[in-house]
Amino acid sequence: MLIVSATKGIDTERHMRISQIIHSVIERKFHPHITILSGPSFAREVAVGDPTVLVAASEDVKDARRIQEEFSGKTLRLYTSDDVIGVEICGAVKNVIAIASGIIEGLKLGHNPMAALITRGLAEITRLATALGARRETMAGLAGMGDLVLTCTGALSRNRSVGIELGKGRRLIEILTPMREVAEGVKTTYATVELARKLKVEMPIAEQVRRILNDEIPPIDAIRELMDRSLKNE
Repeated sequence: MLIVSATKGIDTERHMRISQIIHSVIERKFHPHITILSGPSFAREVAVGDPTVLVAASEDVKDARRIQEEFSGKTLRLYTSDDVIGVEICGAVKNVIAIASGIIEGLKLGHNPMAALITRGLAEITRLATALGARRETMAGLAGMGDLVLTCTGALSRNRSVGIELGKGRRLIEILTPMREVAEGVKTTYATVELARKLKVEMPIAEQVRRILNDEIPPIDAIRELMDRSLKNE
């Protein structure tokens, strides 16, 4: 039996990736064959048949190729990868950066900071993913840059929408209460920051998003603090 996971997130208590959670539950009975499906995709667009390109990642190349063959069609194209860690971390943490992108949009700060955010956000994702054992090139692919750009700029992004409202000055509880869908990036922010601290990985954008979510600092002040950080090489 092949298990395909399209879930993106990090466990808030144990800081486990989704495939690790599945393993922890199922491996008591048998060794599960898990493939991670990720990449730049809004479910609504996939459902109506808009062309979509994703990546299927598995530690077993044969499993990834099997899913690639089964899922690919006229409107859905899949590439394969064996970097499960990289694909899962990208899929989870890009939602944190998407909240930040929404904040920039809500503050009406323009295109310059948005481009910088996406670029530096990818750098943070890369630092965390490689610290966990992922390959850097994965972050430049569909699961990394591709999904990050979509989630940070697309109007259908729930996490970006939350950020927009935060940028307008609304509190998190006011934003989430009427929502019918889940903005995964909120809980993922806390898990990401805790995991980064544990691994001693620097993630200043994620740290400021956490502070904004906790109502510890106004969004515009968080951006000023990021701009005032000590100067360094890229």
